[in-house]
Amino acid sequence: MFLLHQLDHTVKKMKGQIANALTIINLALGTFAIIFIIQNELRMGLFFITIAAVCDRLDGAAARRLNISSEFGKQLDSLSDLVSFGVAPALIIYQAVLFEFGFIGAFFAILFISCSAIRLARFNVIESDGYFIGLPITAAGCILTLNILMVEYVPNYIFMFVTMLLSILMISLFRIKKM
Repeated sequence: MFLLHQLDHTVKKMKGQIANALTIINLALGTFAIIFIIQNELRMGLFFITIAAVCDRLDGAAARRLNISSEFGKQLDSLSDLVSFGVAPALIIYQAVLFEFGFIGAFFAILFISCSAIRLARFNVIESDGYFIGLPITAAGCILTLNILMVEYVPNYIFMFVTMLLSILMISLFRIKKM
């Protein structure tokens, strides 16, 4: 009886770490993206951010499916998302095109990171069952990242506008139903 109880307790603890493990993978992928972006390997950065988005989707799904949501997991997820969908996308768009605008380009990259942090902090302290308030950071980061595929086809100043728009949408108060 004692062994069965210990085994059940161990299984529950391991099950509780599945979502956190996926979150750490998300963080690692975002960090890899940043490393490649610094080396001007923007396509590899795009690749790692995309895979991080998949892991971000899976960690939330795992937490809900296994009923293992926790305050720790929520905080860890937000910190990981800031790296993968805040810092990495801002750096990739900066490295791809915004650097050409000097201080102004850097300002827009920092604005995106700052709004990402504000959005995540608000998400962590406001209860919003069934909906998101503002554009989720994962969506904003992925949209910004995918913009590097259009650098050859769109005037450079458009990327400042897109970066600013996504930043504002993240901290806006409109509601989006969760799927």
